[in-house]
Amino acid sequence: MKVLELREVASEDILRLSFEGAFGHQDGLERALEPFLLALESYAFDWMPEVVEGKRRHKYSRAAFWKAFAEERDESSAVVGLYRANRPSLDMTFHFFLEPSECSLHIWVAVQPHSFFGPAERCQNFVQMIRAWASSCSVVNAMAHSMADRQLADYPNFGRDDEATRRDGFDKVYELFWLNVFGPKLVESVGRERMLSTPAHLVEELPNGSVLLVLRPTAADFASEEARVAQARAHVHLRPDLDFDTVLRTLRERSAALVPVEPRFHPDVAPFLSRLPDEFAISERQRKIAELNAFRPPVPEEWLPVGLPADVENPERVLESYGDLSEGLVAALHTKVPSIFDATPESLTDLDFYFWRENFPERYKRELIDEHTAPALGAFLGGVLVRRLGGTWVPRQKLEESQVRVGNRVWLPFLRARRYMQSRQSLLDYSLTQFFKEAERYRP
Repeated sequence: MKVLELREVASEDILRLSFEGAFGHQDGLERALEPFLLALESYAFDWMPEVVEGKRRHKYSRAAFWKAFAEERDESSAVVGLYRANRPSLDMTFHFFLEPSECSLHIWVAVQPHSFFGPAERCQNFVQMIRAWASSCSVVNAMAHSMADRQLADYPNFGRDDEATRRDGFDKVYELFWLNVFGPKLVESVGRERMLSTPAHLVEELPNGSVLLVLRPTAADFASEEARVAQARAHVHLRPDLDFDTVLRTLRERSAALVPVEPRFHPDVAPFLSRLPDEFAISERQRKIAELNAFRPPVPEEWLPVGLPADVENPERVLESYGDLSEGLVAALHTKVPSIFDATPESLTDLDFYFWRENFPERYKRELIDEHTAPALGAFLGGVLVRRLGGTWVPRQKLEESQVRVGNRVWLPFLRARRYMQSRQSLLDYSLTQFFKEAERYRP
């Protein structure tokens, strides 16, 4: 049963919920968890899970949920995944930590796109679901917000190192998000009266002593000026030690970092560069697009106006060795770069992306790269020029002098491959995509 993965639409922001609580289960886990599943089924509506995953995937139902729970349960824990096959995409996890008399429950929800939570009624239903969850257990902490903005806020560390984060947890109101549930301990630390008087869209004391706080009617407009002012005002109310202007300035900077930037990549490398932004955290993508827009690769220099003559005794045998090198690259990478079988310009772009994503030049031993990968890549690159541009090999004793004639220029694919494999930055500066584009201009 296929589900829609978040990465299939990775350029869009995500509404991310983190919920942590605990409940007793002396009367059985199914009965204790019933309010959670009932609230999900009552309020999720058009983002309702369609698939339950344990050892296998099943269409969502209560029975399927508990079947997955049984499949995944061990002595101390169980994890159940919930997904959708249709937009909006959903990645939802129930993680149970089982003790004899109490269960700690962590729920993570990611719904993409974040803009799905623009309508007020949909957000209202989401709040009602969280209210029901928070009223059914002892809440430690819960929040729902844009994943991109949450990353900019450095959630959950908030500038602390990992050790301090584990030690102190949510002992202060380090940040306010669109939706927040504060456990009784933090409420008392802040002051219940102060907490309940927070200027916000909704502030509600729950029966178990926790407080539900929602900054705005809708989640999707979190980066607007009005939303940022409301966020700063509420945060400073809960943390009088903070300066309003400083908090607001930081929030405005975060909003600016998320303003969409139109891709305007150099045309010779656009097929390659267009794949890179989605490899970064959502919060970094717009900055990365701006950087890549400004990137101008050096004009290829791996060519000669007049070719050197072949200086090998047996050209056919040398060309056969180039074929062996190329086939070795195909054999090594065909499962990770399936298009390599086709030896097309698109397969060169796929190789560019693969080597960059793997940070190949800096992860693997230099000896392996220089003696095996770079020569094999040079042979493959030259082979693409021959097959797709009508080029002709001119073999030389010195590998980096070996040429492919295309029109009135001769190209040096082995030299290009060596320069290309020096570092991660060199994969951009000497991309295979750009080299082919440049050679293509000289095709007769």
